[in-house]
Amino acid sequence: MIGMLLNKDLLIATHNAGKLEEICSLLDDFPINIISAKDCGLLEPIETEDTFIGNARIKAHAAAKKTGIPSLADDSGLEVYALGGAPGVYTADWAETRTGRDFNMAMGKVNDALKKINAPFPRRARFCCTLVLAWPDGSDEVFFGSVDGEIVWPMRGQLGHGYDPIFQPNGYSTTFGELDPSEKNKISHRSLAFNKLVESIRA
Repeated sequence: MIGMLLNKDLLIATHNAGKLEEICSLLDDFPINIISAKDCGLLEPIETEDTFIGNARIKAHAAAKKTGIPSLADDSGLEVYALGGAPGVYTADWAETRTGRDFNMAMGKVNDALKKINAPFPRRARFCCTLVLAWPDGSDEVFFGSVDGEIVWPMRGQLGHGYDPIFQPNGYSTTFGELDPSEKNKISHRSLAFNKLVESIRA
């Protein structure tokens, strides 16, 4: 069913410019016309679920229902094991301020929380991504990816977005914030989920 996207429109249900750019890059090899939620004037739906798949479904189905266009949404986040999986589905919420999202502040919150409980090193964590492709008829397809690593402090790197400067993936001495985007896209949680989506397109 996913092969029906070829030479058709696909709406990416996100208002996050960094995430949109990353998704466009991952789908660059396919003849798919990418449309953003902003292009369609869509508002962000309220995320009321406590799981990644639940929130991704809310965003994808809301966009597909509103526009009649197949819509792809992801819900992704950082799970720190010593914090019981927090911030998890509330990853973006930790960055919220009255004037917008401040991820430097959010990364500081993670470090402060780990210091408060004197969490041992290495401070294991993982990035998770759940993709939901929703069709206008109400059906959907789900793809999951994750990458393991550890939290480092101080933050390092100006590349990437979100919590990238404090996440060092296993097998690397650099953070996601220091990795060239093309290199990050080979190993990131989002790329692993997209690899599964791409396999479905090619099937």
